[in-house]
Amino acid sequence: MNTITYLKDVPLFKKVLGFALSFFGLYAFLLLNIIFGAIFLTLGINFLLTEGSEINLQNNTYRNIKSLFGSHFGKWQPCPEFEYVSVFKTKENQTIRVVTAETTMQSDVIVLNLFYKGNKHITFYKTQDKTDAFNVAEKFKSIFKIDILDATGSEKRWL
Repeated sequence: MNTITYLKDVPLFKKVLGFALSFFGLYAFLLLNIIFGAIFLTLGINFLLTEGSEINLQNNTYRNIKSLFGSHFGKWQPCPEFEYVSVFKTKENQTIRVVTAETTMQSDVIVLNLFYKGNKHITFYKTQDKTDAFNVAEKFKSIFKIDILDATGSEKRWL
């Protein structure tokens, strides 16, 4: 595992809407009106676009990325001097809105943040499996020679 990638999830409804707008935009671009098609194609692509972070452990670089259909875009930067990796449990909300209705779905997730310069951090990993989270944290610990802060329970503790 030389590269670790974290991407925010795109809700299913947003994906469906994005594909529908993209296909309609492509159809309109080719057969109807170029400007009208380009607008809908752009809207569809924006619905499908997701953000995240990627770290290359071999080169000691990272980048904030935008991802579309598995292709990642972003500028590589040298990793800052990381102080520690935090493993914590949180709730993730996904809000889905339609013209007249809205619903929020909530799920438990475990997030890994790499902290530097006091309280600045970069989120590098998210999972629902606690063992997986600590395995990745151990990898960060050995590569960057930093400590692990376990904040998954009611009390924080250093590992």
